[in-house]
Amino acid sequence: MADPKGFLTTPREEWPRRPVEERVRDWNEVYVPGALLPIVSAQADRCMDCGVPFCHQACPLGNLIPEWNELVSREDWRAAAERLHATNNFPEFTGRLCPAPCEAGCVLAINQPAVTIKNVECAIADRAWEEDFTPPAPPERLSGRTVAVIGSGPAGLAAAQQLTRAGHTVAVYERDDRVGGLMRYGIPEFKMEKRHLERRVEQMRAEGTKFRTSTTVGRDVDAAELRARYDAVVIATGATAWRELAVPGRELAGIHQAMEYLPLANRVCEGDLESSPLSAAGRHVVIVGGGDTGADCLGTAVREGAASVTQLDIYGRPGDERDEDAEPWPTYPRVYRMSAAHEEAGVSRMAPAVGAGVDAGVGADARLFAASTVRFTGDGDGRVCALHLVGVDAGRRPVPGTERVLPVDLVLLALGFSGPERGDGLLARLGVEVSPRGTVARDAGFGTNVPGVFAAGDAARGQSLIVWAIAEGRAVAAAVDRYLTGAASRLPAPIGPYDRPMAV
Repeated sequence: MADPKGFLTTPREEWPRRPVEERVRDWNEVYVPGALLPIVSAQADRCMDCGVPFCHQACPLGNLIPEWNELVSREDWRAAAERLHATNNFPEFTGRLCPAPCEAGCVLAINQPAVTIKNVECAIADRAWEEDFTPPAPPERLSGRTVAVIGSGPAGLAAAQQLTRAGHTVAVYERDDRVGGLMRYGIPEFKMEKRHLERRVEQMRAEGTKFRTSTTVGRDVDAAELRARYDAVVIATGATAWRELAVPGRELAGIHQAMEYLPLANRVCEGDLESSPLSAAGRHVVIVGGGDTGADCLGTAVREGAASVTQLDIYGRPGDERDEDAEPWPTYPRVYRMSAAHEEAGVSRMAPAVGAGVDAGVGADARLFAASTVRFTGDGDGRVCALHLVGVDAGRRPVPGTERVLPVDLVLLALGFSGPERGDGLLARLGVEVSPRGTVARDAGFGTNVPGVFAAGDAARGQSLIVWAIAEGRAVAAAVDRYLTGAASRLPAPIGPYDRPMAV
């Protein structure tokens, strides 16, 4: 480490966000442009270079965090970019979208604010593009083997890039009209501008990866024929089968899944639509679900000009500090966090329908904690006009006397995903088995029951984080490379299919 006392003398300083009043009026990323680089070297200096870097274990990619922290502290950006890309194909994605379990595992976090690992990672990635430290890396020779990757989310893209660089001929099949999966149409522009995605896709094209968009395998292309045409197939379709809310009134108009709502807003940003047919403009919005997808809906509704917005979380309000008994370091703690979207809903020009919520003391927060939806009621035209909820205890049991009604024009269900979709016939036509959880079943080598067919990412693991998806893509690429060559692969395999996050 460049400064052995950096963690003692330098306080944690994060990438500052733009003023709320400014950023809710556009779809640009929420951070102040150019404000990260002046502070990041000193922040990297806070890394302790500890003897046992638990940040490695907390990150499924095995990112070499102390190494590139030291290089950044010395402002050796080229070497830092090389070390970062040695373990992560897309650090500009994870630097913006990952919740940073590495920071929860930071040794400094035992009794101080953790190193801003995520910000350092993002700074390295952005500097690498600015300085052209990441040129395309096409293979020196081709293997003569072909691979089809079904799905262009982070797992599919990581697998495709690794296999292409290993010399195999790779085609990525994507059912949407653009590459990126949920990064394209699920993640709002204000969390990650799509220029970062476009830049990486163009790099992959220059390396030799082929993309087949607007193509649903199982419908537009027969799955069995695809298997016969390629030497190997990777299923990386993600977990896009959304969970439902089975309560009375669900059939009313005006109640939509988050992934019906968010893609339309993204298409407006892409220029495909002038406005979203599900726009929250002027509406009272309630989001059911307290996770990241719900927060994405919240930030989107604010920018669309919602009259009010409330996010319901069935869990109670977390504490401000880690519960050392229930969630000891270095596990990822469930603590109270205020995302950019929650900050915007609390202090922007929109008047949130919040107050103290079901839990007292929440303050200016668009969330109602420990709140469970009981039913919806509609008006005479069959549209939803009210959501009935009740407060619940830690066991999700209703608490008498906490019933209340929220007026609502638009309800968004953000309850997560149960596994890959089945409607296109992909899994059935390929003949792959499905686990009791509804995910694609696979063995210790990422292979399915069908020889030459592999599965990676949320389609097999279940709903998870982007950093796990990229790790899955890298690991399945090594497994496919072994299958195609019949020899040990030089590609890294950072995780196994049964590895799980270091959390409780």
